[in-house]
Amino acid sequence: MAERTAKNLFEYALFLVLVFAARLLPRRASLPLGGQIGWVCQFLVPKKRKIAYENIHRAFPEMSASEVKKTVSATFRNLGISSMEMLTLDRFKTDRDLQEYFHVTGLEHLREAYELNRGVFLLTGHLGFWEVGTFLVPKVGFPADFVTKKMKNPYVDKYFRRMREAAGGRCLDSKKGARRIIRSLGEKRGVAILLDQHISRREAVVVDFFGRKACTTPIIAQIAMKHQIPVVPIFSYRTKDYRHNVVIEPMMIFPDEPGEEAVVRNTALLTARIEEAVRRDPTQWFWVHRRWRDLG
Repeated sequence: MAERTAKNLFEYALFLVLVFAARLLPRRASLPLGGQIGWVCQFLVPKKRKIAYENIHRAFPEMSASEVKKTVSATFRNLGISSMEMLTLDRFKTDRDLQEYFHVTGLEHLREAYELNRGVFLLTGHLGFWEVGTFLVPKVGFPADFVTKKMKNPYVDKYFRRMREAAGGRCLDSKKGARRIIRSLGEKRGVAILLDQHISRREAVVVDFFGRKACTTPIIAQIAMKHQIPVVPIFSYRTKDYRHNVVIEPMMIFPDEPGEEAVVRNTALLTARIEEAVRRDPTQWFWVHRRWRDLG
């Protein structure tokens, strides 16, 4: 136990050096630097680069080898920018920040869903700077919680939790997901879930994602069907000038149908919305994730 604590503290000390550097620089300097660091990292983590190459090639077989290479590089650059921005997420505070750095389309869809007074699922994926919703959604007047996974290092986890909750949202531990999600929905809050991650086969339903079978959590479809909760897809794209173009799509409401087949069908519909969003700009998705493991 003592050895693990010492290791956590050492890792946290190194992490704080990175945080200090990121917060020392103005945004206009830190984000381009993050992009350069991300670009370099593709050569430092060859296993992740290989996963990205394979995933992009299989998702877009029409891409030439040079196009795949450019997309991989752009992916790592985006991840570097996102990492730098995450370290300073609490810099977004005011209405001026909202106006200067965000362009939002479809806000009326979010308003319509909240007006049903049932709670709202916010469907999203690892696209653009996905963490930006922790600032945006509460800032535009909609209470929201965010399902997250705890990090192994508790000190680093506490830092990122503070960043995510800085605008007034709350983090929900994914390990106690269903109970906390239902509680938040019962409080008429939004609950944001990233639906594009692999989960264990025993907890998943299997649906198509870019033409390949992918283990996917059925939790949104199950709860949305049973309690008639509206699902609002919301996606963020980073622009070339380091602003965020946030697209909010019309809500989806699923009928309460019995049987596993309906859950799989509706989960597939939600997954298809994420695929459509990724296809708008493939360079901004998290291709380094082993999304299709165990299923080929």
